[in-house]
Amino acid sequence: MPGFALTKLVCASTLVASIIAIPITALAQTGIASVYSGGRTADGEHARASGLTAAHRSLPFGTLVRVTNERTGRSVVVRINDRGPFVRGRIIDLTPAAARAIGFSGLARVNVTVVGRGGERMHRHAI
Repeated sequence: MPGFALTKLVCASTLVASIIAIPITALAQTGIASVYSGGRTADGEHARASGLTAAHRSLPFGTLVRVTNERTGRSVVVRINDRGPFVRGRIIDLTPAAARAIGFSGLARVNVTVVGRGGERMHRHAI
């Protein structure tokens, strides 16, 4: 009987750990980024071209992601505050400031990795 309880505990712990880890590992993407600005964002903010924010189809508002330009190797951390992109094949829309920080204007192949949860506003931070 004690062995069964231990096995049950280990299985339950593994299940919880895998559920918690899924969003982190599942939210690393590679694809095409584009540049956008203007208007109101889906979370109600006024979009600022100088802000380090981005649009993503499914990540929760406030999620911080590191976007790395595969060509330049430069990266920037942005906060998700909008929905999009709504163009097939694109995975994230960046503000002009975020795109400049990683060395592109227009389209670029990028890696997107979730790094955490931020507050309402974020200070400029490029790496």
